[in-house]
Amino acid sequence: MPLLRLGFRLFYLLASIFAAASVLLWTAQYAGWLEAPYLRGPLWHAHEMLFGFTMAVIAGFLFTAVRNWTAQPTPTGAVLAAIALLWLAGRALVLTPFGWASAIVNAAFPLAVAVGIGIPLGRAANRRNYFFVALLVVIAAAILAVHLGQLGVFDLPGWIGIQIALDVVLFVMAVMAGRVIPMFTNNGVPGAGARRVAWLERAVLGTTLLVLFGDALPIRGSLLVALLAITAIAHGTRLALWTPWKTLRTPLVWILHGAYAWIPIHLGLRALVELGFVPSPLATHALTIGAIGGLTIGMMTRTARGHTGRVLDADRFEVACYALVLAAAAVRVFVPLIASGHYLGSVVASGVLWSGAYAIYAVRYWPVLTRPRLDGKPG
Repeated sequence: MPLLRLGFRLFYLLASIFAAASVLLWTAQYAGWLEAPYLRGPLWHAHEMLFGFTMAVIAGFLFTAVRNWTAQPTPTGAVLAAIALLWLAGRALVLTPFGWASAIVNAAFPLAVAVGIGIPLGRAANRRNYFFVALLVVIAAAILAVHLGQLGVFDLPGWIGIQIALDVVLFVMAVMAGRVIPMFTNNGVPGAGARRVAWLERAVLGTTLLVLFGDALPIRGSLLVALLAITAIAHGTRLALWTPWKTLRTPLVWILHGAYAWIPIHLGLRALVELGFVPSPLATHALTIGAIGGLTIGMMTRTARGHTGRVLDADRFEVACYALVLAAAAVRVFVPLIASGHYLGSVVASGVLWSGAYAIYAVRYWPVLTRPRLDGKPG
């Protein structure tokens, strides 16, 4: 069955369908158009976008990438289907009163992914990527923190677990972007001259880790503002060295640059939040819609094309997906900054744009992900 031959196939399809449906329903509930709430408040919406949608994309990417990195098998067939069923069970249980079952199943999913990639990484002694296993364990702990706080086991606000998990995802994106965006830029845009500077790469990853530790402690006030500002400058400088202005004629590349640009925007907005100048949801959605949404749609199209034997060239459907996701981020973040009276309208419009992007992906890539490779190769 082609859908179970490699991790990206099943999880990209599940993630895109879930992204389109869940955000649209959440938007309707938030606007008061849906009487029976789909998700119980903003915390559950954040939980599903982070531990549902984002984790599905990460699982699909890692199951595919680790196989390439190690030349060792990652979960396929019945094992892959079982892990996907675990993910689906988590999506269903958050809508029920069974809090303990929801906590256990949702925390088990990143641990299952950690085992699925940890075995081939260990067999190949691929120490460079062991940290992915550790980060998945941290995400599982963050999920438990959210649920145990809700169940009254610990006196912890649920947003602490959400924020730590967001910081982990931010670090993963920083690592992977540094590895692939300059390479994809130079390969896809002749003469682009994208480059990496060793000390800056260390500064970007080091300061991003410090933000994670700062949120875990937690650190507040001027120290956090200074750390966020330095991290934003480091990421912005890194992006400039990748020459994003030279990629405008290559959609499969410019989407990665456009999405990455939301990381320094997110960090800058977080500093302004700490200073009391902007509301915190704007900074959060710069990361979740702009950076996470943009990088995932970019990588979901690129890896799906590459691993199904197709030409690495975005068509009009994929360009529409890119434009809609970036527009969703811009509307959600900048409209409330410019015209605060249109906050509700910006949430609704952003949700529609986001859902449209991932619905197009699901429809466009259904035949791609459910059929064998064009070149007859395995995978």
